[in-house]
Amino acid sequence: MRDLFSVADLETFIVQAKQHTYVGGAKRLLPYRLGSKDIQYVSGEWAYHDSYLGESDFIGQEVVYFRKSPVWAMNYFGYITKPERIDAHAAGLMIKASLSNMYAEGRFLGAFEHVQDDLRYVDTNEGDATFFQGKEFIYRQDEIVYELLYHGGVLKKVGSA
Repeated sequence: MRDLFSVADLETFIVQAKQHTYVGGAKRLLPYRLGSKDIQYVSGEWAYHDSYLGESDFIGQEVVYFRKSPVWAMNYFGYITKPERIDAHAAGLMIKASLSNMYAEGRFLGAFEHVQDDLRYVDTNEGDATFFQGKEFIYRQDEIVYELLYHGGVLKKVGSA
């Protein structure tokens, strides 16, 4: 399946999908799992689905489908480290603003930093869209008040290269 699209095409679609879903305020779907929040974006032969559980501490998974077959996925877990210094709403606003700026650069991976008022968003990771792992942080002054761990990559069928 992977030989039917390039990694560049996959990355372009992922950025487009991320711009139109969480960051873009997409309408939620009916939940696929009890208590989950689900959002989706479809363009041509591509589809993206993000499903997460929780509020200030949350876990989720994003999956990209090409021609109705899963081809890429990412898992994530985020949490407020200092609830006395930031709440989920403020963290969410900072994350949306920061990710909007990163996606405007046409990417979703790579070192990135965004400062707004007294908050600083930092994303750091290793790898590329085929296999990656990373962390994002929000700092208030020099203290980490929010952290998210993520990892993912291209999915392969048994026996494929």
